[in-house]
Order: sequence, then structure tokens, then C-alpha cells
Amino acid sequence: MDISANTNIIHMVLNAGPMVQLVLFLLLLFSVISWTIIFSKYTYLRKAQKESNHFVDTFWKSHDLLHVLKEAKNMKFCPIARIFRIGYREWGRLYKLQSKESSLDTSSQGTLEQSENMVIDNVNRTLKRAVTTELTRLNRMLTFLATTGNTAPFVGLFGTVWGIMNAFHGIGLKGSANLATVAPGISEALIATAAGLAAAIPAVVAFNYFTNRIRTIDSELHNFAADFLNLIERNMAQAQKNGRVE
Repeated sequence: MDISANTNIIHMVLNAGPMVQLVLFLLLLFSVISWTIIFSKYTYLRKAQKESNHFVDTFWKSHDLLHVLKEAKNMKFCPIARIFRIGYREWGRLYKLQSKESSLDTSSQGTLEQSENMVIDNVNRTLKRAVTTELTRLNRMLTFLATTGNTAPFVGLFGTVWGIMNAFHGIGLKGSANLATVAPGISEALIATAAGLAAAIPAVVAFNYFTNRIRTIDSELHNFAADFLNLIERNMAQAQKNGRVE
């Protein structure tokens, strides 16, 4: 961009009315916060996707869940790994309780099956809560992007309307309506609309992008939770068949 154009824009901003300057300051604040959220959220999702791919490969290739748990503890950004850790801990806790109960009461096979069903139900509820928690974490701060995209153009329009009102008021006081009198005030006022669009457009694009990414992760989390629950059921069925609790 031409240096003179930059100088003219700065000059118009500095010579704008107090209300227009306040609007521009608010829009600048919205824009700075939005870009901060965009960069941080993009970095987080990129690392989460990379770790998730690695964890899923480890989960399906390994036959030792303790090894998978060890790998999951080293993944700070992976939502699937956190769900696995929560589900595995709950499964281990309930399995220990079931083992104690079955050692005290071995008279009824139906009681054992009912206890195993209770374990499955509790783990299922725990996994669902974990998925909800992870989705809440992933959607954090996206509301601000949506708010910026929806409100920034109207805030800029408010500044423009206010600036044009002042411009016409000044024309009325001077009693002159030639182009040289009207143009500076209107051009200063229109900066607010441009600033509003500049703040809103990146926020809307980023919000739509992140929403689609999180929707994909949402599907992956539910699929993994279902697969993990099926694995637990198979392990418990195998343990019951072998006559022991692993």
C-alpha cells in the first residue's frame, strides 16, 4: 500500500470524533483478541490432531492397555488420550470392586453378570461425561469469535452513522455543502465501517473453520468411546470365560 494512503488513514483516525475513535478502539480490541484466539486455537487443534493420530495407531496396534495408558499420559493435547485415561481408571476402579464382591459371593452366576453389566454402564456414563468435557474444552472461546463476527459490523456502522451525523451537523453550522466540506467528515466516518468488517470477516471465517474441525473431532471421540467400551466388554467376557478377573 502507498505510504501516503497509510498516512491519510492515520490522519483521518486521529482527527475523527471522540465517539468514532472509541468505536475504532473497541473494534481494534475485538480484532486483537480474535486473532489471539485464532492462532492459539489453530495451534492447539493441530497438535491435538497430530497426537490423536499417533494415539489411535498405538491403541489399535498394542495388545497391552498399560502400555497404551503410559503413552496416553505423555499426550497433553490429545482429547482421545484423556478420554482413554478417564475410562481406563474408572474401569480399573470398578473392576477391583467387582473382584472383591465376586470373591465374597460366588453363589450366583446371575449376580456376577449383573455386576459386570453395572461396570459397563458406569464406564459408559464416564466416557460420555469425558466426551462432553472435551468438547466443552475444544469449543472454549469460540463464542467470542461468533460474537465478534455478528456484532463488529454493527458497531462499525454505529460509528459511521455517528460520524456522518457530526459531519452534517458541522455542515449546518458552516452553512456550506460543497464537496470539500462534506468529503473529509464522511470519509472519517466510513473508516469505522471498514474497521468493523476487518474485525468481523476473519472471526467468521475462523469460527466456521474451527466449528468444522471440532465437529470432526466430536465424531472421532464418540467413535473411540464406543470402540473402547466394546473392548472392555470383550475383555470382561473373556475374563468370565476363563473364570478369573484380569
